[in-house]
Amino acid sequence: MQDPKADSHIETVHVTVSGTVQGVGYRHATVRRAHMLGVKGWVQNMLDGTVEALVQGTPDQVDHMLEWLRRGPPGAAVQEMVTRREYTEKRYIRFEQL
Repeated sequence: MQDPKADSHIETVHVTVSGTVQGVGYRHATVRRAHMLGVKGWVQNMLDGTVEALVQGTPDQVDHMLEWLRRGPPGAAVQEMVTRREYTEKRYIRFEQL
């Protein structure tokens, strides 16, 4: 059984990243980084050329993931990153590419 107090320290942030972020391995690298950091959620390409992600974890995990998303992998050129905190009861069990 999960500790309910531990769950109260979970943050969920929706992220939209624009720039050269499709066709450069951004999603695949995002999944690898998320697994390294232990964050949960998802990442996907959007039709408008952006990448969207939902990052869920402790405040420290989320901060580290957002810092990485601002840079992305080699070959990516992030021009803008917009974040929006989500208030949800849903808890993701893994991080995956949609």
